[in-house]
Amino acid sequence: MRKKIFEFIGFFSLRVCLYIVLAFLFIFLYDIGSKGGGAISWEFISQAPRRGMTEGGIFPAIMGTFFVTMVTALLAVPMGMFSAIYLNEYAKQTRITRIIRLSIRNLSGVPSIVYGLFGVILFVNVLKFGTSILSAGLTLGLLTLPWTITASEEALKTVPNSYREGALALGATKWQSIRTNVLPNALPGMLTGTVLGLARAAGETAPIMFTGAAFFLPFLPRSFSDQFMALPYHLYVMATQHHAISQVRPLAYGTALILILFVLGMNMSVVILRYRLRKKRRA
Repeated sequence: MRKKIFEFIGFFSLRVCLYIVLAFLFIFLYDIGSKGGGAISWEFISQAPRRGMTEGGIFPAIMGTFFVTMVTALLAVPMGMFSAIYLNEYAKQTRITRIIRLSIRNLSGVPSIVYGLFGVILFVNVLKFGTSILSAGLTLGLLTLPWTITASEEALKTVPNSYREGALALGATKWQSIRTNVLPNALPGMLTGTVLGLARAAGETAPIMFTGAAFFLPFLPRSFSDQFMALPYHLYVMATQHHAISQVRPLAYGTALILILFVLGMNMSVVILRYRLRKKRRA
């Protein structure tokens, strides 16, 4: 009887915590949607800002966010996944390996502003990339890399060792067993953690405001060496730095809603991809 009472209290507490979180999430989304939904239109999405960003749209910011996210993915995804494969499948479990893992996890908690300052020193000044999409994307790639490595390695650990041993017993090489048996089963989890890291990077402001984001550009960047507008920095400017904050507040809420939809779209795409991969694997 006592165990049942404690079990009931435990499950009741979990449900209460879940409902509290969902309530705050609903209030947050309702507030952003109700105040920003009126600003959403085809003109707002497809046109550049005008008259000091008090009119027009946010198309350059949308495309700038897309371009910098692509650069981030090109650095973080392959390097993070291959690093995780090496650490989990090839590296011996020594003290050095444990120190490397500890360092990677510590880097996951470093504030984004620190990555921004590091990106200025390395990519803008030392490598001479200048304030550009490339510098900002590589900085966000470094920020996302620890998340990608950790999530990918945890996904690889969920694959039973019997999958590896069975392939090796049939004469497959180490890489063949990883490629044919391990990766297909770990890939859905690896993609989930990777895209969550990219979604976080897409909403970061501090790293890009030092490495490439511009206050106002009414046109699209012509190359990866140009500056760019980005949704998070544009929202920051509209909400805190604009000369007519009260006038552009609806546009700021609209920008926030578009940014949420952008991140939600990234998360939904990986959910659909993960479902299809698992369905294909079962078939």
